[in-house]
Amino acid sequence: MFVDQGLAEFSDLAYKTAVVVYLVALAVSLFFYGQMKMATDVRRQRSEFISKARRDAAGASGAAGGGGSTTAGSDAAGSGEGSGSSVATAVTTATATATAHPGTGDAGTGEPPVASGDAGDIVEEDLPPHLHIDMIRRRFRRADSTGGMAQALVWLAVALHIAFVVLRGLAAQRFPWGNLFEYIAVVSMVAMIIACAVIRRRSMRVMWPWILTPIVLLLFYSGTELYADVAPVVPSLKSNWYWIHVSTVSVGGGIGLVSGMASLMYLLRRSQPKGKEKGVFGAIATPLPDAAKLDALAYRAGIWTLPVFGLGIVFGAIWAHFAWDRFWGWDPKETVSFITWILYAAYLHARATPGMRGRFAAVINVLAFATMVFNLFFINMVVSGLHSYAGLN
Repeated sequence: MFVDQGLAEFSDLAYKTAVVVYLVALAVSLFFYGQMKMATDVRRQRSEFISKARRDAAGASGAAGGGGSTTAGSDAAGSGEGSGSSVATAVTTATATATAHPGTGDAGTGEPPVASGDAGDIVEEDLPPHLHIDMIRRRFRRADSTGGMAQALVWLAVALHIAFVVLRGLAAQRFPWGNLFEYIAVVSMVAMIIACAVIRRRSMRVMWPWILTPIVLLLFYSGTELYADVAPVVPSLKSNWYWIHVSTVSVGGGIGLVSGMASLMYLLRRSQPKGKEKGVFGAIATPLPDAAKLDALAYRAGIWTLPVFGLGIVFGAIWAHFAWDRFWGWDPKETVSFITWILYAAYLHARATPGMRGRFAAVINVLAFATMVFNLFFINMVVSGLHSYAGLN
């Protein structure tokens, strides 16, 4: 079969460029993640400072015997003659507002807004400069700009990624998933397309480092260790079931990647609730959305992973019947694929069962994703079986 070398070179260039842009997007998203953490920490410091000042004021007022006199600051605040603007006081109200209207926080972060309000005897000038409301809003605006830059870079990288897959197929005049290098490229492309569809709200952009990290690692390793020149498929793959089976499994695997990473984030957030983060893991979890959002995302993706991945296994069994005169032979890759599918079914069952949803269900989902990765690399590259040709031969 004729191979277009010109298109092959362009496809390789698109792949390398996509990996570089993904890497830059990862770096920018990590910087955005850090900005969000610092902005959130400063806002919490502001809230704690105000609460402490109020407690101190209440204690002093009680010690004075509850006299009829009021502080000069209170008189000024009541009359409008005090210096400076009043600071935020209704932290509970702000949190309730953000909960009732998600995504309405500062800079679209989904965090409670740092709104101004009557603070009694505390005025804005009583706060350290870095805790002023304008400074906090400025922090969130800067973080939002960085997040938008990361989002734009991700879209550019995905466009280059799609261009690579298309050019690779045109150069080889076949569907571009005939070896492990191409298969990983397609799975990661599907995962990124799904992620772009999911991470549209500004409040969800903090998820990008978690999605981009495995994608960059997969593409870098695949491009350096598993690269294969554009060529016709091996004879055993010349079947109409080849593109049906592999494409379906690729889509299922891509959705499973998003679901697995969402469950991983959920487990971290659940162990470090909002406002109660401690230690290193607490610092990592601070910018993440609340656990309920992450759990819902993992579940929605898992609902699609189970039937799509299962359909891919069924298509593979049909192809095996025509290729090897049997539907199922407990080949290592067949066996681990079936175990993966069972784990996804167990996850959905646990997620829908009271008493099992939450941490237990999320652990099963992460285990299913880990089994899929194990199947992708270890089974293809180490274990000998009928599917070994799909990797390195």
